[in-house]
Amino acid sequence: MRSKTFWTFAITSAAVFMTTLDNLVVSTAIPVIRKDLHAGLDGLEWTVNAYTLTFAVFLLTGAALGDRIGRRLTLAIGLSIFTAASAAAALAPSIAILDAARAVQGLGGALVMPLTLTILSAAVPKEKRGVALGAWGGISGLAVALGPLVGGAVVSGISWHWIFWLNVPLGAVLVPLALTRLDETYGSSKRLDLAGVVLASAGLFGVVWGLVRGNAVGWGSPEIVGAFVFGVAVLAAFVAWELRTSTPMLPMRFFRNQTFALANTASLFMSFGMFGAIFLLSQFFQTVQGYGPFASGLRVLPWTIMPMFVAPIAGAMSDRIGGHRLIGAGLAMQAVGLAWIAAISTPTTPYIELVGPFVVSGIGMGLFFAPVANVILSSVRPEEEGQASGANNAVRELGGVFGVAVLAAVFASYGGYRSGVTFVNGMNAAVWIAAVVVALGSVAAFAIGFRRSPQIVAVPEPA
Repeated sequence: MRSKTFWTFAITSAAVFMTTLDNLVVSTAIPVIRKDLHAGLDGLEWTVNAYTLTFAVFLLTGAALGDRIGRRLTLAIGLSIFTAASAAAALAPSIAILDAARAVQGLGGALVMPLTLTILSAAVPKEKRGVALGAWGGISGLAVALGPLVGGAVVSGISWHWIFWLNVPLGAVLVPLALTRLDETYGSSKRLDLAGVVLASAGLFGVVWGLVRGNAVGWGSPEIVGAFVFGVAVLAAFVAWELRTSTPMLPMRFFRNQTFALANTASLFMSFGMFGAIFLLSQFFQTVQGYGPFASGLRVLPWTIMPMFVAPIAGAMSDRIGGHRLIGAGLAMQAVGLAWIAAISTPTTPYIELVGPFVVSGIGMGLFFAPVANVILSSVRPEEEGQASGANNAVRELGGVFGVAVLAAVFASYGGYRSGVTFVNGMNAAVWIAAVVVALGSVAAFAIGFRRSPQIVAVPEPA
């Protein structure tokens, strides 16, 4: 590996690891934060959701800024924001300040995440891109795996403040490395689509706000209905604007490409099913079977650590056998694993019986993570990869938010926290739905190969 490629891979992988880890690491610290900061339920919900909300809303904006003002510069700005917000979260004297710091963390993460993929893709020769992006997917999967585990270990061994302090030295090292070791690249246009940025951010904010708050205040409440109506209306205005402007932040013609559209559909369904199911299963071990945060994280590890091993291999294979086949097979395995879990789970199910479906689901997750980025980036022109990456990350994040919200509502309808039996009844109903949704994602992925999509030709945007 050439020195430049090595540094690019190391910096982008460390950055994606840091931001992905923070999506999950806080969940195991919630009980301790509640006692230490005397927080209520609403405040605790926002400790998780504030990060998710700004992260999902500003992903497209982060990609657009990178294309216009420089991807290296935007990455460094995002890392700086993320690092400073982590320090503010660690020092927070109240739940309100902690939640505000988490929202700023999400903004920094949104600037970082799509650009790590674009910068790495540009630095690797085309024939090696599947391997590099597969390894990137493995690092992202490792962060998913270690999130609950690291959170549980840090909270148990030191204090909850250190789940945020850990980001500060890493960020302080990554910012100067990014500015000195990465090449600066730009997208196809230096003009910033300000109207598109505002419309996309406002529309996504409305939709994500409704998803995050729906279970708490009621799906039929004026607040939630109003949020969805506002979000959908503004997103429709965003689409109309992107169709007419000469410098769109997200060209709508991307979605006329079968590969791009179906791969993003598969991503949406995967995130819906998998992250919604993990949200409930991580509680199962603590609420029903009585394990602590660290012990619960260890028990989910056979599932969540598999992408670390599978993704690099699958990335290399995707260059030879077709990424859509690996995505379809991976989602099929995830659906089988989820259905298996729903079929055998009871309050007293021995852990050993869950290891099999956890491993099957984890292998499937690795098969998905590795090729999906390469499939999507290959469907657009090189200078448009930032826009495509931002769109895919936004779709996946929204899928996760939607999955957690919907499956939590199903859980509440069919069960609840009254006893171990009612918890498992609700969890199994939700996990069955997750299995069906992920299976539909598998169908979408295999459909990519039914008819070869023509590559996007380099024609100028209409004036």
